[in-house]
Amino acid sequence: MRLTTPRLTLAPVVESEVNTLHHIFIDSHVRRYLCDDQIFSLEQVAEMLDQSSRSFVTEKFGLWLIRPKSESEAIGFVGLWYFFEETQPQLIYALLPKALKQGYATEAAAEILKYCFDELGYEYLVASCDQPNLESQKVAERLGMRKTGEKIVDGNSIVFFKIDQ
Repeated sequence: MRLTTPRLTLAPVVESEVNTLHHIFIDSHVRRYLCDDQIFSLEQVAEMLDQSSRSFVTEKFGLWLIRPKSESEAIGFVGLWYFFEETQPQLIYALLPKALKQGYATEAAAEILKYCFDELGYEYLVASCDQPNLESQKVAERLGMRKTGEKIVDGNSIVFFKIDQ
């Protein structure tokens, strides 16, 4: 289920890349907004990777590593993940600081939206982020997502976005 964009390759994270995924999750910038500043252990990330692998088999989605076509090193990940006990997974992504402000998040997320609508047959897709994460809100807006509301989850203000096919 490798996906490509003009500048990026998106490939499902495989077991041998657990350290790469862990490196992304423990980055202080990623932790700040994606993990409520919690540092995930290698074992926790391995469990996420296992869940992602199972989801690819059963539901045809999970986490994809993002790599510029000109490099072999991953700069982040994008994918679909269940949050807040919803019936459908949400769009998720994270980029390492060196990859910010280059349009990679929007490009990778747009490819996942296309995959959701064209391959998975979804009628809509939801994304959420912490209220202070203005950059993720801008990505959602660039994707054509509309803000549908905010709610407090575990003491954090979460902003929700949605796009229909």
